[in-house]
Amino acid sequence: AGGVAGVCVDLILFPLDTVKTRLQSPQGFRKAGGFRGIYAGVPSTAIGSFPNAAAFFITYENVKSMLPHGSSSYLSPATHMVAASLGEVVACLIRVPSEVVKQRAQVSPSSSTLRILSQTLYHEGIQGLYRGYKSTVLREIPFSLVQFPLWESLKDLWSWKQGHVVDSWQSAVCGAFAGGFAAAVTTPLDVAKTRIMLAKAGSSNASGNVLAALGGIWRTQGLSGLFAGVVPRMAAISLGGFIFLGTYEKTRQLLL
Repeated sequence: AGGVAGVCVDLILFPLDTVKTRLQSPQGFRKAGGFRGIYAGVPSTAIGSFPNAAAFFITYENVKSMLPHGSSSYLSPATHMVAASLGEVVACLIRVPSEVVKQRAQVSPSSSTLRILSQTLYHEGIQGLYRGYKSTVLREIPFSLVQFPLWESLKDLWSWKQGHVVDSWQSAVCGAFAGGFAAAVTTPLDVAKTRIMLAKAGSSNASGNVLAALGGIWRTQGLSGLFAGVVPRMAAISLGGFIFLGTYEKTRQLLL
């Protein structure tokens, strides 16, 4: 269910993600490709989406089942936070290499995904594919700490209001609200992650220091730099939350 949801959302929203990456690129939107080659890097996403989303939900649901939870429990938000955080740590082992190749293809639309993969391995080795692992985890955990407890709480509230468990489309609406809010507050971490992944080997950002990357963006571009791409990011993740969590719930209902 998680894998199907991941593939659906990533392929549908890929153009918005490309625009966001190019807005956050240090070379600027136009030099990074503008609106050309909007599907550059899509093979990397197509390959990584299923196992990445599947790994997240396997971890999330298993951890959630082992910890105290339920709509009546005051520990419920904490349970969802722990489960989502551990899910992200595991999923990022698959997501980061896919994301590195995808983002480099997005800002170099003339190069193929395979060529970028081989160049990264040749010049930087396997650690080049995990460039930005820490920054991705540091972005995803705060995002999940906001999104998943909020999603679960909204579902519980809606279920209580109508007197029965929410339908998959209602779960999708809750996912859209939760995702959009989480996207807005974590945008600076997303910008830092993008700069680290796109940095040339040997540059200061290539070291992967998130605080240093945030400080550099703040000094050179101020608040607008830290929130570069916030509108397409919010739009993509709100829509993504609707598709991703709605598809997950619907597929899960069909399978169980």
